[in-house]
Amino acid sequence: MNTDAFYLGRGAQFVRLGLRGRGTRTAGVISSGPRRRVGGHGGTVQEPSGLVDQDAISHYVTDTFAGVEVARPTDGPGAGDTFFFYDPQRNLDPTRRFPFATIVTKDYGDFDDASHLDRPEVFRLNIGVGRDTFRALFGHPASAASTGRAAYDFAALDRLMPHPAYARQAWVCVLNPGPDTFEAVKPLLAEAHARVATRHASSQTRRE
Repeated sequence: MNTDAFYLGRGAQFVRLGLRGRGTRTAGVISSGPRRRVGGHGGTVQEPSGLVDQDAISHYVTDTFAGVEVARPTDGPGAGDTFFFYDPQRNLDPTRRFPFATIVTKDYGDFDDASHLDRPEVFRLNIGVGRDTFRALFGHPASAASTGRAAYDFAALDRLMPHPAYARQAWVCVLNPGPDTFEAVKPLLAEAHARVATRHASSQTRRE
């Protein structure tokens, strides 16, 4: 799988968001005020205050984990989506970087449309975990046969589930996480970050 290349597109222009690992700015994870969310049949229902929005997730990741670079393309197929990379020296070739987590705000044709991200205000947090963790979460291995559309409602909000397109690579996801669900995925974000940090350290050692 090449999530980075597919979503970003070659030659895409980026906005560097100024969010870097363990920065000085602290942001609350929970947003305030009532919001409206999309119901199961496309309608909207009133949500209580305390939703976790995209900015809160981004701030949590950069305030918590070291060496994180955040990119949001301004054009190409990934425009408007958010990508979290481990790049402590800020010197990796952008075409070779691979995200450990992403926030996606739209469907990608027939390839990745099961989440119905065309609904207003709906987004999906995606996290790359290890295969053992994937099995522990869902009770089955990361295989396409066990994570088909018949097994999961990939459009459901605030529910941790396999990624509809990249479950085989042990990616998990959640649409519009609430506070409790976001607390549950924080260890998964930590694992995803640790995995890419370990790979980065190994590659640096080989080069030396």
